[in-house]
Amino acid sequence: MTSFDAITLEVSDLAAAERFYANAFGLGSRLRLRASQEAATGFRGFTLSLTVAQPADVDLLIGGALDAGATVLKPAGKSMWGYGGVVQAPDGTIWKVATSAKKNTGPATGQIGDVVLLLGATDIVASRQCYVDQGFTVEKSFGRMYVQFAAAGTVKLGLYRRRALAKDAGVAPEGSGSHRVVMIGAGDFTDPDGFAWASGQPAGQLGA
Repeated sequence: MTSFDAITLEVSDLAAAERFYANAFGLGSRLRLRASQEAATGFRGFTLSLTVAQPADVDLLIGGALDAGATVLKPAGKSMWGYGGVVQAPDGTIWKVATSAKKNTGPATGQIGDVVLLLGATDIVASRQCYVDQGFTVEKSFGRMYVQFAAAGTVKLGLYRRRALAKDAGVAPEGSGSHRVVMIGAGDFTDPDGFAWASGQPAGQLGA
């Protein structure tokens, strides 16, 4: 099983991004940052999700992100699957904070469970095969809509049809230029949608 150990976000203003993530989420070694001036417009084709224990934790983390400079894409609220909301960081990265619980069982701790990267795939079947060929193990698969890979490492990976992922995030699906994200751990390759993977640690700063 292939390991997925960290995410590197490429940001235009490294110092500002370091301040934001230190104040908003505190993901430690799971998130790294490095400066980049590559052009990127519109939807970058991926979202990051943070799973927490209860609605109070969603509100705490989203509130912290907003205080640090994020903007709301979808206000936190109840849904069929639980409770959650979506924000966009100043660097453009889209973050979803969610829980399957619909009621609080205690005070908010802000503790993050899983970090999940969802990649928007143009062709789910082709992308799934690419990752299987790289050693990933499919845990769940829903035809041409969604694939979830078995966890191995500190970050989880899934594939979602690009338009559906953009709709879930509350943004238009159009976008061009760099994805501004590099995944660390699986090896050196690029998937069918241009998402880059690296086996080593690229130059960058630890996310606080």
